[in-house]
Amino acid sequence: MNKTQQWTSKIGFVLAAAGAAIGLGAIWKFPYVAGQGGGGAFFIVFLLLTLLIGLPLLLAEFLIGRSTQKEAISAYQELVPHSKLYPWIGRIGVVTSFIVLSFYSVVGGWILLYLYYSITGGLWKGQYDVLFGQTISNPYAAVGTQFIFIMITIYIVSRGIQNGIEKVNKYMMPALFMLFLLLIGRSLTLDGAMQGVEFFLKPDFSKLTSETILYAMGQSFFSLTVGASVMVTYSSYLPKKESLTKSAVSIVSLTIFITVLAGLAIFPAVFALGMKPTEGPGLLFIVLPSVFESLTFGHFFFITFLVLFFFATITSAVSMLEIIVASKAKDDVAKRPKLALYIGLAIFAAGVPSAVSFGVMSDVRLFGKTVFDLADYIVSNILLPLGVFCIALFAPYKIPKTKLLEELSIGTKYGKQWFIVWFFLIRYIVPVTVLIVFLNVIGVI
Repeated sequence: MNKTQQWTSKIGFVLAAAGAAIGLGAIWKFPYVAGQGGGGAFFIVFLLLTLLIGLPLLLAEFLIGRSTQKEAISAYQELVPHSKLYPWIGRIGVVTSFIVLSFYSVVGGWILLYLYYSITGGLWKGQYDVLFGQTISNPYAAVGTQFIFIMITIYIVSRGIQNGIEKVNKYMMPALFMLFLLLIGRSLTLDGAMQGVEFFLKPDFSKLTSETILYAMGQSFFSLTVGASVMVTYSSYLPKKESLTKSAVSIVSLTIFITVLAGLAIFPAVFALGMKPTEGPGLLFIVLPSVFESLTFGHFFFITFLVLFFFATITSAVSMLEIIVASKAKDDVAKRPKLALYIGLAIFAAGVPSAVSFGVMSDVRLFGKTVFDLADYIVSNILLPLGVFCIALFAPYKIPKTKLLEELSIGTKYGKQWFIVWFFLIRYIVPVTVLIVFLNVIGVI
């Protein structure tokens, strides 16, 4: 592999992988999905699924990518060279990433619009719900900023691993953590904030349904970016000397940490300001401006937060475009700029219906959902669970145990112990759990 296609350090890889995971899933999507799922009960289920299913899956993708040093499609082909079936796991990941980025870039565009509003003084005090409604229903603004977001993503991916993806993540992820802590400090001091903390952390299991569990599972996969083989591609750039288990635990810990921060920042403010936690995708864009408005130098901090939120979002977008570009470039660095451009523009075109689904196409319903919501549902509740199920069957059954143990033992003296626990979870618990939850929701059982 070309040397420019490797991470320069373990921390570079961890932050890049965490950047792929910590984006809209943890910051934007979790608060409103958890709100609709009952708060604390949803969070407990999400936490358990992340540790017992998400972490083993993340490690499985790492094992597949690092052991072959190949991008998603080629990795499966190399491990089972005489089969044409298994590379389809990588292709499912490519399709999933394509669809995710098509609607993900729409939300990225919203962030850019709010950044513009903040800088130019266009935020309306006390009318943030009205502003959000007008923002997402304006087709020119929605499509235009979606295009800008996609072009920035294209530029970073075209720069490659070290000069593009790794460099962006090294600076922006730590800054995001620091600002979140500041936001939580203010949110928790608002009158009525403890109601939000109780809603978020005190579980009411009477609100749990099979569909809620499916949503929690989909949220776990979405937050960790597992099931789409993105982490297969990212780990293929990781040098052989680094510990996969330590990296996986670091990434899951960071993702859970930022998810908790998002909950503690959003839910106390939601209750303190008399809003409903079930507001939906606009929750973040309606609540946060109100919180920052009550801060000293709040305008400055809100602009700073939007910049960092944008970078958290762009790093996830980069990971999704990267898996598609890498599958076509096949380690040929010279092909990256053109491939990134052509594929990025195709994703933009596919995402336009999602961008206008709150405006000129708001009356268009497919299976009772807007185009935006349908794309989100297909990814979170069908494609990601399908990808997860395939990976959970592939890793323990198609890769020799000796190879798995060897990879897990690199960089740690507890390789054998990790292997025993991981192998049991990935072989028995993960596929059975995913299958039972999915079949229950569609009414088969």
